[in-house]
Amino acid sequence: MPTEKATFAAGCFWGVEKVFQRHFKKAGITTKVGYTGGVTQNPGYKLVCTGSTQHAEAIEITFDPSQVTYEILTEFFYRMHDPTTENRQGPDVGSQYRSAIFYHSPEQKAIAERVTKEVQEQHYKGQPIATRIVPAGEFYDAEEYHQEYLEKNPDGYECPTHFLRW
Repeated sequence: MPTEKATFAAGCFWGVEKVFQRHFKKAGITTKVGYTGGVTQNPGYKLVCTGSTQHAEAIEITFDPSQVTYEILTEFFYRMHDPTTENRQGPDVGSQYRSAIFYHSPEQKAIAERVTKEVQEQHYKGQPIATRIVPAGEFYDAEEYHQEYLEKNPDGYECPTHFLRW
């Protein structure tokens, strides 16, 4: 079975990557962190942090849909961050930390819209979800030291905003 890609932005990409890897490692996902949704070609971390490139820190997940579905990954995305905050996750503030789903097909778009509606109705009544659902564009890999950063630095920084909410 061919693999698919899922691309999500939910704040600090270190934490997003760690939480997805921890929960879906047995399903055989692979991840990389990078930048997407902006206007500058091949941006670097320092430039993205200025907000001028309009990129989001994001994770690209490669997965086998016979092992884990896009719907399950999307539902999990909503559980592991606060989708009601605009351009912020915990102490990380700026458009690069926005909540976004970058869909790769019309089927992914339909799933993302349906799951978003369900999450809104079941978990965030009265709090509008700020997550943007937009077409996937060019994904630029982050610098090598960002890849699996929290795995490589277990005694270092921990992203305090990425935990399961419900």
